[in-house]
Amino acid sequence: MPKKNTLYLTLFSFLYYGKALASDEGMPQLNPEFWISQIFWLTLIFGSLYVLLSKLILPKISNNLEARKSQIAENIEFAEKQRKESDQKLKDYEKIINDAKIEAKNIFKQAREKILRDINNKKESLEKEIDNEVSKAEKEILDLKKKSPDKINKIAIEASSDLVKQIIGAEVNNSNISAIVEDISKKNEGKYYGN
Repeated sequence: MPKKNTLYLTLFSFLYYGKALASDEGMPQLNPEFWISQIFWLTLIFGSLYVLLSKLILPKISNNLEARKSQIAENIEFAEKQRKESDQKLKDYEKIINDAKIEAKNIFKQAREKILRDINNKKESLEKEIDNEVSKAEKEILDLKKKSPDKINKIAIEASSDLVKQIIGAEVNNSNISAIVEDISKKNEGKYYGN
C-alpha cells in the first residue's frame, strides 16, 4: 500500500505543480496543458491494448495452453498404457521362452530315452541273434563231432584198402580193414574228442 500512495502523491504533484518542474522550452510531457490529452490517449491506447489482450490474444494463448496441457496428459496416459502393454508383452515373451526351454528339454529327454530304448532293444536282439548263432554253431559242432568218427572211419577204411592194394598188389576184404580201423578209433576216441 505505501508504494501505491507514493505513486498517487507523485502523480498529483505533477498535475498541480507541473509548471514548477517544466520549463517553457522543455519537454511537452511535463507541460500541464497537454496532460488531459496525454491522459486521454494513454487511457485509450492502454485500454485498447487491454481489451485486445484480454478478449483476443490471452484467450487464444489460454486455449492453446489448455490444449497442450490436455495433449500432454493424453500423451502421458498413452505412454503409460504403452509401457504397461510392453511390460505385459515382455512378461509374455519371457513366459514363452521359458515354456519353449522346458519343452525343448522334455523333447530332448524323450528323444534320449527313446534312443536308449532303441539301443537296448537292438542290443538285446543282437545278443539273442548271437546266442542263436552260437547255439547253432555248437549244435553243428556237436553234430560234426558225432558224425566225424564215422566219416573218418570210412575215409580211413578206403585209404587203407587203397594203400594195401598198392603195397601188396591184391585186394583186401573191407570188413577186416573196417574192424581194425574201428578198434583203433575206439582206443583213441577219448584222446581226440575229450569223452
